[in-house]
Amino acid sequence: MEDMERLEGKSVLVTGGTGLVGGHLVEALLQRKCRVVIPYRSVDPRSYFSTQKLAERSIMAIGDLKDAERMFDIVTKYEIEYIFHLGAQPIVPTAYNNPLETIATNVMGTVHVLESARRYPGVKGVIVASSDKAYGKSDKPYQENDPLRGDHPYEVSKSSADLIAYSYFKTYGLSIVITRFGNIYGPGDLNISRIVPGIMKTILTEETLELRSDGTYVRDYIYVNDVVTAYIFLMDNINKASGNIYNISSNYSYSVFEMIKQVERILHKKVPYRVAHNAINEIPYQHLDCAKITALGWRPQGDLDDSIHKTYDWYKAYKIFPF
Repeated sequence: MEDMERLEGKSVLVTGGTGLVGGHLVEALLQRKCRVVIPYRSVDPRSYFSTQKLAERSIMAIGDLKDAERMFDIVTKYEIEYIFHLGAQPIVPTAYNNPLETIATNVMGTVHVLESARRYPGVKGVIVASSDKAYGKSDKPYQENDPLRGDHPYEVSKSSADLIAYSYFKTYGLSIVITRFGNIYGPGDLNISRIVPGIMKTILTEETLELRSDGTYVRDYIYVNDVVTAYIFLMDNINKASGNIYNISSNYSYSVFEMIKQVERILHKKVPYRVAHNAINEIPYQHLDCAKITALGWRPQGDLDDSIHKTYDWYKAYKIFPF
């Protein structure tokens, strides 16, 4: 590994820092004694960020990704050295119903973060969180050099942000790494339209799970802690990784039906469900080839059984449902 101490004690900006991945990343950065700065509009009291009381140890800066000058003000005021850009509108159905807000946040929000990094010379590295959705439809595992071919608002917002981020590396020489993940799960996911939190809610409330798809859609699933270790690994290795795109995956894929069966096996609980099949503009099959980051030296550590137990225990302990 290039520089295990790179982030130690540094000033780090985390957009989306109060979200699922953001909360876990902030926690890990605080353990490295980083000065963590989080732009935010509001904080959900049920979030992992809130339940772990991370605001008490972070610098909370009111700000919106859509406000370019506010982003620049935050970067300069706190003399930011490293940026993890996780902030986004992450829900596919929301993008379908509100494409303007999705594009404003996911595309222009990314531009505003990158512009802040370009204008402030103290920034030494930027990690941009993208998604497997940027690839669009395919019947084979995605590789990083595959063309981006999103058809619908959410996919296109991620494809566009990817291309813009890469252009800032090529044009301005910014140290930027783009990461593409599959379905992230773990303690703190409050988006119950996603399958894992939906399953947890079903078990804890004894309700019936409504499946938006026909149950056969295949996704990669990756535990949130593996996502965090990948982010930090890439920033530690920013000199080698800069200008590159990395798929990051757990190397296991399941259909919705298969994931339900896995959770039933692990938790010894039944998950009643109803197939609504009302999903709009969803991609049937997605699987990431992550040989590139594996060759760089990162590997996932999360075990599915252990990760599902930890996820369930968090929802149960903090009485997240019903809501």
